Amino acid sequence: MKLGYNVATTKENATLQQELELCEKHGYDFIEIQMDKLPEYLQEHSLEDMKQFFDTHQIKPLSLNALQFFNNRNEADYKVVIDTFKEWLEIAEYLGAQYIVAVPLVTEEKILKADIHKSCVNVLKQLALMAAEYDIKLALEFLGAPYATVNTFNEAHAIIEEINDPNVGIVLDFFHFHAMGSRLDDLKNGDIDNIFLLHINDVDDYPIGILTDEDRCFPGLGVIDIPGILSTLKDMAFQGEYISIELFRPEYYQMPAEDVIKKSKETMIESVQPYFTL
Repeated sequence: MKLGYNVATTKENATLQQELELCEKHGYDFIEIQMDKLPEYLQEHSLEDMKQFFDTHQIKPLSLNALQFFNNRNEADYKVVIDTFKEWLEIAEYLGAQYIVAVPLVTEEKILKADIHKSCVNVLKQLALMAAEYDIKLALEFLGAPYATVNTFNEAHAIIEEINDPNVGIVLDFFHFHAMGSRLDDLKNGDIDNIFLLHINDVDDYPIGILTDEDRCFPGLGVIDIPGILSTLKDMAFQGEYISIELFRPEYYQMPAEDVIKKSKETMIESVQPYFTL
């Protein structure tokens, strides 16, 4: 399994260029690019610069993160989603990124689950048709938050099952899996081939349903059953190649970015190595 770094982990204490250089220095295989960091990068660099970096270094781009709130939108908002996705497909193809991650709508508006499911299936099918022209895969990341329209593994899995497209799958983020009470039995009952990417993290011991991204911490320092998740994936013969760390902890944003990047890799290795070859 190859180790990746999601730049959200040092969102506020490093530039994208610094993250590229530090992740290369510390031997990461892949990097996941948060697209909200791209405008700042482009103030002093170009996409050509980024491509040249990837072409001349070991580290490679894994995914673009994240196409936000794609489902249950009005016509104007849906057009923005489609236009954004078109632009990202061009960027992903140019840089060599294999995946684009999409996250569901977060809203306090009450929407029936059947309507959520139908919208997600229809939109992701449309996005998948677009992505196929670029040989890019689409990964749905359910969000472990009460107001997220898709917030459990089972809901995401049902969507992917209905789409039934080998180029559309799931991001299994350990925080999101834990935060709204998804269970290991849910994972065991799913189709392992539907899981494309893993995001590893841990979390403070707050009750299910009130956890936020800011509660994430380094693997092994919290209460997520990381051994249970990884051993289940191993028992199910998970063939995915990639696991990335993704944290949003404010106190980590106060640390030197290099310290965070080093600690991230160390704790990932400690967690993953008992179950998968690195």
